[in-house]
Amino acid sequence: MAEEEVKFTVTIDGIPVNVAPGTSILNAARQIGGDIVPPAMCYYSKLEGSGGKCRTCLVKVSKGSEKDPRPMPKLVASCRTTVMDGMEVQNITSPEVVDARKGVVEFLLINHPLDCPVCDQAGECKLQDLGYEHGAEQTRYEFGRRTFERIDIGDKIQLHMNRCILCYRCVYVANQLTNKREHGILHRGDHSEISTYIEEALDNDFIGNVIDVCPVGALTDKTFRFKNRVWFTKPVDAHRDCPSCSGKVTLWYKGADVLRVTGRKDEFGEVEDFICNTCRFDTKQTNQWILEEPTKVDKESVINSNHYYNFNPPAVIQENPSLQEANEEQLARTEKLK
Repeated sequence: MAEEEVKFTVTIDGIPVNVAPGTSILNAARQIGGDIVPPAMCYYSKLEGSGGKCRTCLVKVSKGSEKDPRPMPKLVASCRTTVMDGMEVQNITSPEVVDARKGVVEFLLINHPLDCPVCDQAGECKLQDLGYEHGAEQTRYEFGRRTFERIDIGDKIQLHMNRCILCYRCVYVANQLTNKREHGILHRGDHSEISTYIEEALDNDFIGNVIDVCPVGALTDKTFRFKNRVWFTKPVDAHRDCPSCSGKVTLWYKGADVLRVTGRKDEFGEVEDFICNTCRFDTKQTNQWILEEPTKVDKESVINSNHYYNFNPPAVIQENPSLQEANEEQLARTEKLK
């Protein structure tokens, strides 16, 4: 007879959940879902070793376990703290956590420029959401921001180091998904930066995934730069028979044109299957893909404002024969006057 699987019971904001031993508080909260899930800017469940950098997922452990009910003396990073049986955790129900998260967001925005109007990440940026939910009205920082020149670290990847929050996600992707890693953290302290020693050094077939995992607009797709706003596009799930990757992607349409291709993301903004550069950059024709269905979009996302749920949305401009005829007559009269 098979042994019964051991489960720990942890209570988060008054909601109990049974999870396997070794589960982090963050993943336990994700099993519950909803507003009690702590935000995460650096943790990525598909990347080994990620987490513990940004501190946005801080929570309060008001009860350690059934065996040792003492609370933890300080707030802990939920992505790095494993659950214990009988543990009680406070996230949005703790004023201390909300205040600490506000301070973390203020630190993240110390050097990050507020250039959302020109940033391609606007509309799907987790830092925007955090700034709206927990940001202060103005910064208390009195010194100048760090500034860097934009550089091309790959054939189709541009790095805006001014926007980087040093979450290390792109470094983990390159380290675990490609044969060799060409970029990383240079220098120390407030001089730290993501970079390569040689520009345009990132040319691995899977290196484009650093764009998908970047939570801010530090790493951008040069083939999509300034082409459109994400809320004016329509995402559609599609797939193709690709020898290098799963071939499962999201196509971002504007009219009949595919403006960009990304990996499919789950409800927490994490890529389900990493895709190759061929699928991402070189296959932007509809006839190269098998369309599945419109991508499911969070109802609170700005992308939802232009979203549709079937493949026959109403035309943006309806045909008007009488108006077209009048336009042709006006054009003919204008041509005679030239």
